Amino acid sequence: MNATRVAVVGGGISGLVAAYRLRALLGPGATITLVEQATLLGGKLRTVELAGKLYDVGAEAFLHRRAEAADLVAELGLADELVHPTGAPSTILAGGQVRPVPPRTLMGVPASAEAVRDVLSEEALSRVAAEPGLPPIALGGEDVLVGELLRERFGPEVADRLVGPLLGGVYAGRADALSLRATMPQLAEALDAGEGSLLAAAARAMPVPAKAASGPRPPIFGALRGGMAALVDKLAEAAKADVRLGLPVRGLAKTAEGWRLEIGTATQPEHLDVDGVVLAVPAPSARKLLADAVPAAAEGLGRIEVASMAVVALALPAGTELPERSGVLLAEGERHASGTPYTAKAFTFSSRKWAHLGTDPLLVRGSVGRHGDVESLQRPDEELVAAVRADLAELTGVTAEPVDTSVTRWGGGLPQYGLGHLDLVAGVERAVEAAPGLAVAGAALHGVGIPACITTGDEAAQRVAAHVLGRVS
Repeated sequence: MNATRVAVVGGGISGLVAAYRLRALLGPGATITLVEQATLLGGKLRTVELAGKLYDVGAEAFLHRRAEAADLVAELGLADELVHPTGAPSTILAGGQVRPVPPRTLMGVPASAEAVRDVLSEEALSRVAAEPGLPPIALGGEDVLVGELLRERFGPEVADRLVGPLLGGVYAGRADALSLRATMPQLAEALDAGEGSLLAAAARAMPVPAKAASGPRPPIFGALRGGMAALVDKLAEAAKADVRLGLPVRGLAKTAEGWRLEIGTATQPEHLDVDGVVLAVPAPSARKLLADAVPAAAEGLGRIEVASMAVVALALPAGTELPERSGVLLAEGERHASGTPYTAKAFTFSSRKWAHLGTDPLLVRGSVGRHGDVESLQRPDEELVAAVRADLAELTGVTAEPVDTSVTRWGGGLPQYGLGHLDLVAGVERAVEAAPGLAVAGAALHGVGIPACITTGDEAAQRVAAHVLGRVS
C-alpha cells in the first residue's frame, strides 16, 4: 500500500494548523508537504527583533473569549507564554478630538444614546436617541452594507466617528463597503430575531458582563510573551511536514489518482502528486489555482476584494512620555492642525498595552492603509516612517528620535467582506466539496482573526483526511 501524500499550500496560521491536524489525523507515516511562496512561515503572524525585543508586526493578539486559539496554545505547550493586555484604555480621534472608545457599543454601534454622548455632536445624539421611533428594521434575511444601514438610522457620525475606525482597524476596510452579516453577525441575528431598532439590537447582542461573585472578568484578548512566532514555530515542529519555502504554486489539476501541483518557476517547474490538497492562501491566489480545477469556486473567490496595509514599528527611548493608553484609532478624514491629512489609521502604544514588553525602549506601532488607499502605501520606507512619526507627534507631542524602526508591508493582506459575503463563501465551499480530496481555508472565508483562521484550517484538514482515509467518496 502506498504511503499517504497530502499537500498544504500556504504557510500562514490556517495552513500551519491544517498541516498540524493532518499529521494527527493521518499519522507518522503520511507525507505532508507544505509549500509557501514566501521565504518564511507565518503569513500575517510575524515577529521581528526591534531594539533587541521580540515584537509582533502582524497580528498581535487573538480573541481569548473564543476557545480555538487559547485551546491550541495550551495543546502546543505554550500556556505559560500566554499574556493579556494591561487594561489601559483605548481611544479614538474623531471630530478633531481624542476621546475614550465608548463602552456599551458593539463594534461602535451604540446600545443607547448616552453611551456615545462624549463622541457625537448634539445633532447626532438627537438622531441616535430618536432611532427607536423610526419604522422597524426588517432585513428579511437579506444582507446590507454596514454604512448604509447606520447612515439611514443614525446619520453620518456613528459610521464615520465610531464604526468606521473600528472596522478599519480589523479589516482595513470602510463601513460603506462591508457586509453587516459578515462583520457584525450578532447585530444581524438580533435584528432577525425581531429587534426593530439598532439601539435595541446592539443592547441584545452585547456580551453579558460577568458577575462580581464569579471572580475577575475573563480577558478579552491574549498574546504570547515571545511573540506569535512561537505559535508558528510550534505548529511547524509538530506538523513534521516537508516544508518548501520560496516556491510559488503555479498550477493545480485533478488526476485519476488524486491531485497534481506544479510548483517552482516557469523555467524550473516541479510536479507534486498527492492524494489531497488544502489551499490556505489569499483569495486572489486561490482563484488562480482553482480556475481550471473548480471554476465555480474560482469565480466566487474572484469577487472577494483585498486591502493592503503596512505596519510601522518604532522603538522610542526609555523615559519618553507616551500616553497611558493602549492606543488610538483615527477616523477617516481627520487632519493635523495644519490641515495635513493623517497617514496612520491607528496607533498601538504597545508598551502600555502589554506589560511584558517593558519600557526600555518603549514600543509603538502605527498602522497605515485602508481599502483603496494606494498612495500612502507607495511611499518609500523612510517617508512612511517620517509620516507616521509626524502623526504621532501631532497626537501625543512625542517627537523623540526612535532608536530602531521597522516597516512591514502587507500587500493584499486583508480580505474585504462585501455585501453578500456569507452567501458567496457558501457557494465557494459547495463547489469545493464537489471536488474530492480538496479543501480551502483562510481569512477570506469566515473571519480574519486568528481563532477563525484556526477553525478553517481544522475543518479543511478533517475534510482532506476523511477523503484520504476512505471515509468519504
